[in-house]
Amino acid sequence: MNLLLQKYRILGKKGEGTFSEVLKVQAIKDGSYRACKKMKQTYESIEQVNNLREIQAMKRLAPHPNVLELQEVIFDKKSGTLVLICELMEMNIYELIRGKSEVLPEDSVKRYMYQLVKSVDHMHRNGIFHRDVKPENILIKEDLLKLADFGSCRSIYSKQPYTEYISTRWYRAPECLLTDGYYTYKMDIWSVGCVFFEILSLHPLFPGSNEVDQIAKIHDVMGTPDLAVLNKLKRSKSMNFNFQPKKGTGIERLLTHVSPEAIELIYLMCTYDPEERITARQALKHSYFKDMRDMEKRMSIQARQRMIQPIDEREPSIREDNEVSEKIIQLDEDPSSPLKTRMTEITMYPTLPKAQSHPTHPFKGRRRIKRMTESQHYSNHNGSLPRMPMHPATFNPTFHTTSFPTSFKLPGGQTLLPKINNNYKPNKSPTKTSKAVFSSYQYTLPSLDPGR
Repeated sequence: MNLLLQKYRILGKKGEGTFSEVLKVQAIKDGSYRACKKMKQTYESIEQVNNLREIQAMKRLAPHPNVLELQEVIFDKKSGTLVLICELMEMNIYELIRGKSEVLPEDSVKRYMYQLVKSVDHMHRNGIFHRDVKPENILIKEDLLKLADFGSCRSIYSKQPYTEYISTRWYRAPECLLTDGYYTYKMDIWSVGCVFFEILSLHPLFPGSNEVDQIAKIHDVMGTPDLAVLNKLKRSKSMNFNFQPKKGTGIERLLTHVSPEAIELIYLMCTYDPEERITARQALKHSYFKDMRDMEKRMSIQARQRMIQPIDEREPSIREDNEVSEKIIQLDEDPSSPLKTRMTEITMYPTLPKAQSHPTHPFKGRRRIKRMTESQHYSNHNGSLPRMPMHPATFNPTFHTTSFPTSFKLPGGQTLLPKINNNYKPNKSPTKTSKAVFSSYQYTLPSLDPGR
């Protein structure tokens, strides 16, 4: 606690739960307001703190606009006190709807629920399910919603059975009530459906007083499930499955002021069979959230457009280049424009040939690359003779050709290359290999003797 007081000033208590209490604090350094979650349990080492599921989950899920951000972890080793510093929100959903006599506008509810489903989808896609989604753990600040309190979360891939009485009873899925801990991440979707109904109607959907009464409340609204659905569940030893057949009253009778799409989505979220229950990803694609998806697309397009600077705000050089390009585009409208004539004269001059591709080998072909590059400046040069700039007056089209015959003769009957003397013998007799190579050259080389 001493470490906390060194950095923050405690302003008051925001709330208290079974395992922690939440304080409102102010940072001494910059004066910003934060939320401080002080754990009631003490810890022995920093390794034990780092292994807490809540800390691991919040680090894994960050950053996300609809998940509460963990800003700092303060652990006092002497006292064993653990404090989590998070961003401060205004209130939770329970505080929003508590004591209200008039229902919230459905558009506001839709915005909140869309953000809640997005947070649950992000959590499930990262291999975590919350197990305690309820109005008290959903925080809001103006139109922004964030999911909080990950102290009960588990990995989706962890081994069953899980803890039986983990979530708050009113938001507990049937598979959590009827089995000994054999449930999946789909329990979060059931809880989201119950929260959805509660925000719309301002009262809970299944307010059971105990586990048996909770099942009865569910059957009163949703009806008794088929025997095939009950057989899919691993029955709890303490729960009797001999339910009397009953047809539920239905959700639509309890919500007469909302759209049919909202009723349909609640039914899909609160499906008795967890295998048939909708996922968070599928819920985001439901027709009820079409307006929210369209609004997100528009905001995304506007954000991309804001990234492109207007022409008037660009640098002068860029603006001038843009003005010239606009004038060139408009030349076709005025054929007599002086600018068009000038541009036509400029484009009549030939451009340099396109540079040829270089070989990929780091050594081979470097001389050829240099020769090809230099020959670009001399269009009548084939790269076989020394590179010398030519004056137009000295250019001879009969001599400067692109190729030479092998038996080219100069005036006077002299050849361009000297004649090979076949009577030449080296001082040392050649080996068999050199004889074979030399003899092969005698047959493959063209004759340069002018007498032949």
